[in-house]
Amino acid sequence: MGLGLALGAVVFVAVATYVGNVQRQVGATITVYRAARAITPYQPIAAADLEPVTMPERWTAPGTRLTLRQLEGRRIGFRVQAGTVISKDMLLERSAVSATEREITIDVDPVTGLGGDVAAGDRVDVYAVFGEVAGLPKQVRVLVRDARVVSIGGERNVRGSSARGGIRQDDVLPVTLALETQDALSVTYAGAFATEVRLIGLPADVPADRDRERSQFDANGLGGKAVPEGGG
Repeated sequence: MGLGLALGAVVFVAVATYVGNVQRQVGATITVYRAARAITPYQPIAAADLEPVTMPERWTAPGTRLTLRQLEGRRIGFRVQAGTVISKDMLLERSAVSATEREITIDVDPVTGLGGDVAAGDRVDVYAVFGEVAGLPKQVRVLVRDARVVSIGGERNVRGSSARGGIRQDDVLPVTLALETQDALSVTYAGAFATEVRLIGLPADVPADRDRERSQFDANGLGGKAVPEGGG
């Protein structure tokens, strides 16, 4: 019996020593959060969308060390697959709109979105090209001046109808703007009916000189006649 107790003590000490060595090598642990299911772009993150995972802190990136409180209600600008660890750089900036402003997201492509050079905090004008709207002449119109860019989403692929009735796929970049309510209505209308919506960059280091800027341009500006669509 004494020999058995001695052997048990030796085994216990050996196991405890091994566990201690492993803990020293691994170090402290920390909880990170990963997607429990696919997370839809721009949808507020709920607790049910996340699951905690305990990992050695030395194996985690600083940006993944977030609490559930820091994640709930935040948005991500692209689709996140289940099992993906959520990091700070994936999260969109929190809204900083005033009481009279509204956030609106429009899809632009590499051309209409300033070649992808636009960034959060930039100021842009929003132009719309109307070409097939009944009652309107074909024209370019300034919808909004000096709009503030709130955030930029990740590039994604969308499907739509081509001019010949087929299916086309386009790479678009969702850009969220902070607009006054009436401006948000104008941009929403243009997004639905305009041929094209463009972001126009403004000088970053000097105030833009706007005294002689036009608000619209059509065939009259080229010496022709702007005829409303369907007006003959």
